[in-house]
Amino acid sequence: MAPVHPAGRFDAFRALADRRGACFACGAGQGLVLVRSEYPAALARMREAVGQAYACGHLGLSVHGTTTSVDIQVVDGAGSYVAGEETALIASLEGGRGCARPRPPYPTEHGLWDAPTVVNNAEPVSLSERFARPGCYEVELGTSVQRIVTELGGGLKDGAELVALQIGGPLGGFLAADSLDVLLSEAELSAWGAALGHAGLVAFDERVTPEEVLHHVWEFAAAESCGACSPCRVGSRRGLDMASAGTPPGQEWERLSRLLAEASLCAFGRRIPPAVHSLARAYGDRLAGWGP
Repeated sequence: MAPVHPAGRFDAFRALADRRGACFACGAGQGLVLVRSEYPAALARMREAVGQAYACGHLGLSVHGTTTSVDIQVVDGAGSYVAGEETALIASLEGGRGCARPRPPYPTEHGLWDAPTVVNNAEPVSLSERFARPGCYEVELGTSVQRIVTELGGGLKDGAELVALQIGGPLGGFLAADSLDVLLSEAELSAWGAALGHAGLVAFDERVTPEEVLHHVWEFAAAESCGACSPCRVGSRRGLDMASAGTPPGQEWERLSRLLAEASLCAFGRRIPPAVHSLARAYGDRLAGWGP
């Protein structure tokens, strides 16, 4: 199974080929591709690609005359951000509420309808509208973030100066403009408190204040928390209150940070502290009190 989040030029057939390859690799006879219902164009493109794949013999019974049979179904998913988390995704597909479940058991042992299930996220590198050349790009893991920003993205529009770069999604993390000499890989990004996530890059220039970015991060966390666990449900709202107050949170944030990181049920709550810490690192003294 794979949730797909389109942005810019979305290559549905290539994404479908990746999913088919995953079925072949693990010996699965059935695959589900979940596309969020807020993206009707991507949903239509993916369904069209599946139809083409069946017509060409890439899917169905006896694929290209072999003994392998693979069926893939496209499903429109619920709009919750956390529904992309593997156990929440499975719960949603089963008709339940899209909330994270405790692990173990892991989906590879007991997944969709209690069958062994492999869950993958598919996403190309997408550059936000502030880049001179926004859109989706296919790059190899290990490519320099600096190269993606300057060569592929062409820097920022109107000659604006990059101040901070958000990478990997709303809770992925932030890099300062002078810290882009890092490779696009989970290991390298984690050293900076960031995460590869879905590899989206969002550029911020001087027109957006660090306080606005911080408030947006907490607003997102509070709105998208599934509410399944108290640390994330209550902690994200408390963090939003602190960010709205406009004063350095000090020791209260340190305590809340530890609680979110250690007691949250899934990666959503656990990702909030490193995302906020990386934002404070990127902006330096302008966000005093929010650092690690």
